[in-house]
Formats: sequence, structure tokens, C-alpha cells
Amino acid sequence: MPDKLQVIEAGGRPANDNDGLHRRGRNWYFTLRVGGKWREFKTGTASYQEARRLRNETIKQQLENRLPSDMARWQLPKALEEWLAKREHAIAPRTAAIYRASIARLSDGLGNIALGGVTADVIAEYQQRRLAAGVSHRTVNMEVGALRSVMIRARLWANIAPDVTMLAEPASPGVAITREQEDALLAASAASRSPALHPFVTLAIETGARRGVVMTLQWKRVDFANRCLTWGKDKTPAGTGRVVPLSARAVAALTGWAEQFPNRQPDDYVFPTMAIGGSGKRGPQGARRDACFVGGIAYDVDPRRPIGDITSAWEAARKRAGVRIRIHDLRHLAASRMLDAGVPLVKVAKILGWAPSTMVHMAARYGHFRLDDLRSAVETISAQRQDAPPRAQAGTPATSIQ
Repeated sequence: MPDKLQVIEAGGRPANDNDGLHRRGRNWYFTLRVGGKWREFKTGTASYQEARRLRNETIKQQLENRLPSDMARWQLPKALEEWLAKREHAIAPRTAAIYRASIARLSDGLGNIALGGVTADVIAEYQQRRLAAGVSHRTVNMEVGALRSVMIRARLWANIAPDVTMLAEPASPGVAITREQEDALLAASAASRSPALHPFVTLAIETGARRGVVMTLQWKRVDFANRCLTWGKDKTPAGTGRVVPLSARAVAALTGWAEQFPNRQPDDYVFPTMAIGGSGKRGPQGARRDACFVGGIAYDVDPRRPIGDITSAWEAARKRAGVRIRIHDLRHLAASRMLDAGVPLVKVAKILGWAPSTMVHMAARYGHFRLDDLRSAVETISAQRQDAPPRAQAGTPATSIQ
């Protein structure tokens, strides 16, 4: 309902002309049938044209918000599938996979309950069952979020929203590893049976790019002459198509990797689909505990398709390095290093593709500050300027009143 409007009464439809509008004093009013009852709206304007615009806008909103007659009676699995089918073409494949996993768990956990029968108590019981099964707060919130989206579309969520509480999630975005841990991680990546892992990890650290963006990088976007690259589609418009300079280490990693593809074409992917084989597992003196594949061989390389996933190779490498870190934490690492080094916030935002509206939030989220850094900051509050006159002592007036 437009902000100017006020519902003042409900009852029988009054007689009026002027397209349903009538005037009392300086204000125009109109009536509409809402929820089976006639309701009178005060427009708050003396202008007939403005009142008529407000009436038409309200009618349009009422039509848009009208619930399909049978949607509340749909069983939950059907409602979830229908909702995802309408969204799947407009979202990233990875996001669609997350939603699909969420609706599968909702269907298993809530069964064939009618969508209109989902109450705040039903959701609370579902949350408790999932937590008891050892599921993280974040995962449960994603599942309830999918359910919320379905119920919003069915115009059912507003009725229960005040009584639904989402679970608290940790505020920390990840881990900022030390230089020594970084060296161990890169060494383990270089020893991986996947030849793509080391250049992939190096590029992710040196640019702070998201995993999906690195995975879909094409050679035509890499400019060796000017030591920069142009990223393709990213999560946000601010990140899509941004040009990022390459450090010496990033150039070295990409140059060495490019030598593996002497016949590469501009449209080929930097990290293509490939199958990896090895001569078997070897460990020190035959120990299986520290065993890993050696002699990795790439075959069935398809440069027209981006690499599917590097999770297995990544997990094996980080375990050998003894580091608990996600691939996305490499982006966190890049942001933290730049902010800690005093790189201006606007430059960090440009490199990482932060939108202006989230720039300050991301800086607070990714920046790590030592206690000494914070101590020097608070010391500036009471620092005495050399050219300023001495202040009066606390509790005494700065000037005397005669």
C-alpha cells in the first residue's frame, strides 16, 4: 500500500462517482474490497489526479499480491520444486545446486505438509532436529531461507515472520594464515597430482578472486605484456569485468602454466577440464598414513570447458600442509594482507570487486588489527597538538563568568 494511504474504516460500500473517489473536506478518499470487506482509504491529498494515481497503484498491488487459489494447499515438495524451476535459469549453477540440496532436506524433514500448514512452530521444530543432527547454523539458515522464499512467493510468510527466529551465525569470515602456513600450502599444492592446483592457488592468493571467477578465466583475458588480467562474470556487477594487475609471483605462475599449452587459443580456459592419473600412492618408507599420489599425469584435456572442481586436490594439499582453511579464505587472506599493509580502502575494493555499498562493511569484516594498532589509534584521541593552547583541567570551567 502506498505510504500516503491510511485505512480508516471497513463496512458497506458507500455510493460515489468519480471512479470510486469521493471527497470530504480537502482530502480525497476511495474504497476497495480487501479480504472480502470494503475498506475506505484516506489518500492524504487534495489533488484529484494524485488521489486517482494512488488508487490505481493500490489496485495494482492488490492484484499482484493475490494468492493463487490452490497454492496454499500444495504439498511442500511440489511448492519447493515449482519455486526452484522458476528461478533456476536466473541463478548460477552452484547456487542452484545449494538450493536443490536445501529443498531436498526440507522435503525429507517436513514431509508432504501443505504449504499453508507451515507455521512458526513447525519451522522451530525443524531447526531443533537439524541442530541435534549436528548440522551447522549456517546450513539450517540456508534451508529455512529457501522455505521462506517459497512462502513469500505464496504470500504466506508475512503471517508467521514475527514468530520465526533465524539461528545466530559466527561473524568471522574465515582464517588469515601466516606466511609460514602459506609457504607450506603452496609447497603441498606444487606436490599435488593435479598440475593445475599450484598455479590456481597462487593466482587466487595474489588476486583475491573468488574460486568460480578463477575457474572460468580464459587466456584472452590474460595480458602478459601489461602484466594484468580482466576477470569475467563475478558475483557482483562491481566485480564483473574488472582489470587487476598481476604481481611478479602471479606472472611467474601463469607463465609457467601457459607453457603447458603451446597451442592454446584465446577462447580456451586457463584451467581446463582434465582427468588426472597417477602411478599410485607412496609414503616415507611405505607408510600409508602420509601416502599421496605421485607421478600425476593429465589426460583427456578439454580446453573448451573450464575445470569442474578442484576440491579433492585442494583438501589433500591443505591436509598435507597442516592448514585448516577454505579456498574462499584465500580471498580473505589477500584482503587482510592489503589492509594490514595500509593499502587505501578504495584500492582494495577495486581489486577485489567490492560494491561501494558494501566496501566499509567488507573492510571491517576482512581487516585484522593487532592490539598495538588499536592502541596507537586510541592514543590519537587525547593527543595534544603542539600548537594548541593547554586545556582547562577537568571539572573547572574553560572561561570564567563575571
